[in-house]
Formats: sequence, structure tokens, C-alpha cells
Amino acid sequence: MIVANMAAAEFGKLTSTQNLIQLAFSLIRIVFAMARAGITLDKLVEAGAQLADETGFEHLTGAALARHFDVKLASLYSHVPSFDDLKSRIALFALKELADRATDALAGRTAKDALTALANVYRDYAREHPGRFAAARHPVSAERAAASAGGQLVRMTSAVLRSYAIPEAEQTHAIRLLGGFFMGYVTLESAGGFAHSAPASDASWSRSLDALDVMLRHWPAAA
Repeated sequence: MIVANMAAAEFGKLTSTQNLIQLAFSLIRIVFAMARAGITLDKLVEAGAQLADETGFEHLTGAALARHFDVKLASLYSHVPSFDDLKSRIALFALKELADRATDALAGRTAKDALTALANVYRDYAREHPGRFAAARHPVSAERAAASAGGQLVRMTSAVLRSYAIPEAEQTHAIRLLGGFFMGYVTLESAGGFAHSAPASDASWSRSLDALDVMLRHWPAAA
């Protein structure tokens, strides 16, 4: 019985060792596959953003990314712990692109000129990169959100509002209003919501910005 138990134990050790060896070889193959494909974390995020534009962010899959790089799905997870983590990184990537565009567009502009420039940044980005625009609304952790370019967008919107002399205590309300208009109008427009009746969407966009300008110039006092 003792000999049998010892043999069983040794067999278990051998099996465990073999499993470790197989795992090691699998990891080596994955590393070499990633190296051949030239995959880095940055390239993975950029490719994910590109595919999101082509297929829609909601339809983006790890399998599609693996096919893009011609590697097995498991190879992708040597860079990210999960697919949701990758989607969060794509969201942060999109926010950074959006914020960079806004920074350039707002330089030297104030009031209606700045409002129009900021609004057009959102609209143009959604038209050029529909998948990334959708990704920018993907929820991320509070820690990541605090460190993201989303804060930069809020600060730039605040700068636009200061040129309208919106009181500091009222700016959060105004920021939410503008964000709701930018995101809401562009999302409905992208879905074809304004394509079936006159006037053209461009005309309504322009008139809506005129109305926002008037409202911001005559912001109501807090009750």
C-alpha cells in the first residue's frame, strides 16, 4: 500500500510537471506570435479603435482583433487582463483624441465662436469616427475617469462658459446642458433620426447653436 501511494504521488508530480512544461511552451508560443505580429498595447488599442469605427463599438470582439493581427485570441491577453479592460482603454483613447481636437479648435476663441467650435468638434469626430465616439461614452472606473482626458473636456467647456459670464455656482448645470445637447443631437443624427424630414439637419444644428448662445447670454438666476 505504501509503495502504491508513493507511486501515485510520483505520477501526480510527473503529471503536474508535464502540465507546467506544456504551459511554459504555450506561453513561449504566444510571446513569439505576438512578437511576429508586432503587437504592443498601444497598437492593440489603436486597432481596436479602428475596428470600432468599421463595425461599431458595440460589435467589437476579441476574436475580430485576433483576426486583425492574425494571432490566436489568447495572444491578446498577454497585454490586457480582460476584454472589458481593453474597451476601457479604447474609451480613454477616444476621449484623448476628442480633447486634443477641442484644444486646437478653441484656441483664441470666446463666446459664440468658441461654443460653435466646441460643438463642431463633437459632431465632426462622431462623423469621422463613429465607433470611437461611441467608445467615449463607455463607462470606466472612477479612478480611470479622474485621470482621463474627460476632465480636460470639462475644463474647456468651463472656459467657454466663463466667456459668457456664467456664475461659477451655475457652471455644472450649464456643462451638463451642453454635454447633453452635443451628445444627444449627434447620437440621434448619426442614427438617421433627422434624415426623413425637412429642414436639413445642418440647419437645425445651426439654429440650435443660435438658441444656446442666446440662452447662455441670458442665463437665469438661481431660484
